[in-house]
Amino acid sequence: MDNTAVDRFDTSRFEAGRNRLASLAYRLLGSAADAEDTVQEAFLHWQAADRQRINVPEAWLTKVVTNLCLDRLRSAQVRRERTAGAWLPEPLLDGDPMLGPADTFERRESVSLAVLTLMERLSPHERAVYVLREAFSYSHAEIAEILDITESASQQHLHRARRRITAGQRRGGEVDAASARRIVEEFLAAASSGRTEKLVALLTDDVIAISDGAGLAAKLLRYNTPQRVAAVARAGFKPTPAKRRLAGGAPAVHYALVNGSPAILFVLGDQVIGAVTFDVTGGRISTVRGIAAPARLVRLTEAWRQHEPEAPLITQW
Repeated sequence: MDNTAVDRFDTSRFEAGRNRLASLAYRLLGSAADAEDTVQEAFLHWQAADRQRINVPEAWLTKVVTNLCLDRLRSAQVRRERTAGAWLPEPLLDGDPMLGPADTFERRESVSLAVLTLMERLSPHERAVYVLREAFSYSHAEIAEILDITESASQQHLHRARRRITAGQRRGGEVDAASARRIVEEFLAAASSGRTEKLVALLTDDVIAISDGAGLAAKLLRYNTPQRVAAVARAGFKPTPAKRRLAGGAPAVHYALVNGSPAILFVLGDQVIGAVTFDVTGGRISTVRGIAAPARLVRLTEAWRQHEPEAPLITQW
């Protein structure tokens, strides 16, 4: 086999695993754009390596991607951005291959916006061990090899990661998909019509709402108490001519699943201009996240354009 054929074969081997690597990087970084950049950087490492000496390409590439992600998580810029409170995980439309395996509860949970946000409490090594174990089912021996740590250290990192994530999770009875959708549709109807009392009844007592302020605020906007969140939702969701001018038109409002959670998408033409995601706990809404910074909606918009949506909940908001 000549060198050109070898290069084509090796490129094909890399491309066959690209989605898995991107899913790993997204879980570690919480950013689709950063995940794509990391996987491309891993490809350059792959091209430059002596591939004849790589016995198990999947293991080698997993190690490269994981350690490139750890380098990003440790970078001064990332630490500064996330410590400043101006960061939310990038939302992805369900079905996006970057969300990766979803055949177990642990794998689905590991890519939820709630858990991606909670992982900010973890050290880079804790985050890597948690993702490799929970989402990709690597053994502690394999994780130790990937991270150049001992098996005992891997076990300790996982124990601390699980404890911290469990401590931050909201507990309550699980809600089936149909009930979650009904609750979110009721929220939209109440908010867009200004029915504050109905909104309060749909929220948990410890509800929080978080918004990126369309990327214009220096920090995330945070609200708590049902009354405050209801007031903010009523002000934000009720359509007005001024809001339509700011949006550039009257967007349609669609129901969707984003990172496995119910969501409302504001769509103008074929562009998603805003996403509001919900955590539903015990039959009520416990968390509302508003994401409208254009840079955080690029991949979601690309997926939406290839998506066959249902009829909108509101044709022209």
